[in-house]
Amino acid sequence: MMNFQHKTVIITGAANGIGEAVACGYAKEGARVVLADIDEEKGKRLEEQLRKESFEVYFIKTDVKQEKDIQRLMSFAAEHCKTIDILINNAGVMCTASPYELTVDEWDHVLHTNVRGTFLCAREAARYIKENPNGGSIVNISSTRAAMSEPHTEAYAASKGGISALTHALAVSFSQDHITVNSISPGWIETKDEKSLREIDHQQHPSNRVGTPKDIVKACFYLTDEDNQFVNGTDLVVDGGMTRKMIYAD
Repeated sequence: MMNFQHKTVIITGAANGIGEAVACGYAKEGARVVLADIDEEKGKRLEEQLRKESFEVYFIKTDVKQEKDIQRLMSFAAEHCKTIDILINNAGVMCTASPYELTVDEWDHVLHTNVRGTFLCAREAARYIKENPNGGSIVNISSTRAAMSEPHTEAYAASKGGISALTHALAVSFSQDHITVNSISPGWIETKDEKSLREIDHQQHPSNRVGTPKDIVKACFYLTDEDNQFVNGTDLVVDGGMTRKMIYAD
C-alpha cells in the first residue's frame, strides 16, 4: 500500500493541468507538497485552496530556466520541510511552428525550459534526496512525442526525446545514492474541457477513452512508491495504447 505521509514532494509546473492534478493527488495522500511554477497568480491560488483543506502546501515562484531559481526552490523545501523525498519534473512549454520558420529564440526557450530545466531540477533536488536513509525518487514528464510526431513540433519533440534519454542517464548516475529516476510519456491527456471531446476521440484509443490527469497521477504514485524501487531508468507510456496501434489511411 502506498504511503506518502511525511514525504516532501516538489512538483514543477504545478499551477496548471497535469501538474496541478499531481499536486492535489500527493496532498490528499498526506505528503508535504511544494508547488513550483512561473505563474505566481495561479500558484498562490492553488496553495490557498489546498491549505483551506488543511494540507501542508507551499508555493514558490520558479522559472526552471534559471539555475538560481531552482537552487532557491530546493533550499526552501529542505529548510521548511526538513527533507526532499520526491521530485516530479513536470514544467514544460510547447511551440508549434514550421521548421522553416522556427526561430532560434523559440527553439532555445523550449529546450531550455523542458530539458535544461529538468536536468537542473534533478541535479539540485538530488543533492538533498541522497541524504535520506532510503533515498528517494525523481519522475520526469516526457511525452509520446519523443517517439512520434505531428507536423511542426520539432522543438517539443526534441525536448521530450532529450528528457527520455536524460532519464536513463540520471538513473545510472544517481543509483549509488539510492535515487530512482523514471519518466512518464503521456499521450492525449485532456486537461481543459472533457465535455468538448467527440466520441471518435475516445474510440480511436485502444482503451476506448482519452486520458485524464488522474491517469498521470496514478503513474507518479507507482513510480515514487518505495516498494517499487526496482523500477528504475524506464519510461512509462500512458497513452491508452495509441503508440501500439497501426494507423493506415483507408
